[in-house]
Amino acid sequence: VQLQASGGGLVQAGGSLRLSCAASGDILSRYYMAWFRQAPGQGRQHVSHITWSGGLQYYADSVKGRFTISRDNAKNTVYLQMNSLKPEDTAVYYCAARVARMGSWEYWGHGTLVTVSS
Repeated sequence: VQLQASGGGLVQAGGSLRLSCAASGDILSRYYMAWFRQAPGQGRQHVSHITWSGGLQYYADSVKGRFTISRDNAKNTVYLQMNSLKPEDTAVYYCAARVARMGSWEYWGHGTLVTVSS
């Protein structure tokens, strides 16, 4: 599966953005999907993931209550709605996929940059 993230940009603190991750080459419903981010000079952080059907989601504590992950398997797309953005949310955001419930994230898209100004 190939993944393409989009939707990043520059936003003021307190604002919102919605990231999209479009999948091609396979059926999205086969995959657990996740969003990661990497801020300048920092390691990659697991932000959120969602199960095959979308019934269960995980969020890092730093984004809980502000970010929402969702998926539309009919459109082969996963979303990350980001509200109440903070400058510390500034990072390159990546989507990732894996087939199994556990294990490594096997497939990665190119990132999309989110910049939150104070």
